[in-house]
Amino acid sequence: MNYTSTRNNRLSVSASFAIANGISAEGGLFVPETIPQTDEAFLASLAPLSYTERARKILPLFLTDYTEEELKAYTAAAYGSRFEGPAPAPVTPLHDNVSVLELWHGPTCAFKDMALQLLPHLLTGAAKRVLQGKESVILVATSGDTGKAALEGFKDVAGTRILVFFPDKGVSPMQKLQMTTQEGNNVGVCAIEGNFDDAQTGVKAIFTDAGVKERLLKNNMCFSSANSINWGRLVPQIVYYFSAYADLLAKGAIMNGDKINFCVPTGNFGNILAGWYARRMGLPVNKLICASNENDVLTEFLTTGRYNRRRPFHTTVSPSMDILISSNLERLIFHLLGNDSDETNRLFAALKENGEYTVSDALLKEIKACFAAGCCNDDETKAAIKETYRAHGYLCDTHTGVAVRVYEAYRAAGDATPSVIVSTASPYKFSKAVLGALTDGNFAAENEFDMVSELETLTGMPAPAPLKSLKGKTPRFTNVCAQSEMEAQVYGLLGIKD
Repeated sequence: MNYTSTRNNRLSVSASFAIANGISAEGGLFVPETIPQTDEAFLASLAPLSYTERARKILPLFLTDYTEEELKAYTAAAYGSRFEGPAPAPVTPLHDNVSVLELWHGPTCAFKDMALQLLPHLLTGAAKRVLQGKESVILVATSGDTGKAALEGFKDVAGTRILVFFPDKGVSPMQKLQMTTQEGNNVGVCAIEGNFDDAQTGVKAIFTDAGVKERLLKNNMCFSSANSINWGRLVPQIVYYFSAYADLLAKGAIMNGDKINFCVPTGNFGNILAGWYARRMGLPVNKLICASNENDVLTEFLTTGRYNRRRPFHTTVSPSMDILISSNLERLIFHLLGNDSDETNRLFAALKENGEYTVSDALLKEIKACFAAGCCNDDETKAAIKETYRAHGYLCDTHTGVAVRVYEAYRAAGDATPSVIVSTASPYKFSKAVLGALTDGNFAAENEFDMVSELETLTGMPAPAPLKSLKGKTPRFTNVCAQSEMEAQVYGLLGIKD
């Protein structure tokens, strides 16, 4: 299995090369040249297996230059004792034929752990093959959850440094505390003035700057990425779509071959794109329902074919979805264009220069064949959290609340296919908004940890230990910079003076 670039389809590289480099030299994203296929016998074989065993059957289809021994060791380390509960990604019944796929039982209580507990192992394995002894510098822009999950995954990993940039006013207090108190000798964190798109644009500019790369090389370093632009982030996410289907099979909730829907709260398009790869591999998926908050750029695109980032940016109670430039959408478009990098370049040059592009009617028809989309505002999100808890005793975070609201509207329009709502974070990462939703804003707590306690008392649901342990910790990282100062921050955090 080799990989090409969305901006240069003449390129053909190994999985190790794609993972070690993160992004192609011309700014394109690495994608598999072909998509492996599965069948009903393969699905049946997954049902009795553990999550780790399922990963060991799916990952080798894409990571053909990794040995069986490597992947066995990596998955054991990634999905072992650091996840709470009986399984890393359990499927919980909600009502009727609707279930919730919980992806937040890892060390940072968000779905990013599902990939970022594995990525450091994939990257260090790749580095041995392709980086010739250079130190990997992991550069991350985050809207909240990726940053902490990457910091935790790469903490003190030999041969790596990790630097994280986040929007100073665009993450929850708990998310900020998770990042700014991060331990480890190889980590660095800096807030930026602006939103996630500013952070992401700044990181991509640094990544592709020849002068920056040359300066790192002089110090025996080279860039890689832990954002979902790195294929090593996306490929582990494919596993949990297959695992959810296998769980439903094992429980007798569906028959082998039955189609199901997935509703995914979506910002940068990586999580739902992993579902699309699973669908293309043969997983029986009817619709992938893209759930957005008030930053509804994806809702418009998936329903009209027009991507327009020139719109108001909304800071919402679901901050990990406060995004107007969804980087992973480029991968989908490239594949649906038949791996046409020239047309992909044209569309994304228009996005950069004019702030928008529109795909053809034929391409939009293909998109609509597998995607549905919807959006909601903060009031609707909070109402969904309250109603879901009142009606079903299920407590969800603000991002999952968006998915619940969008899914219920989609279902009401007539599709009763068995469905899985993808839950991406613990409700305790967003205690203020969740507590406010349940109490209509009438709660006594004034600080983040008092809100955690009050939410525990109200619901009887214990907060995850990794979040409660943050109480009383003093931030290590307090810098805030402008986007134009990010490059200087990189050099400073790395200790590069020449």
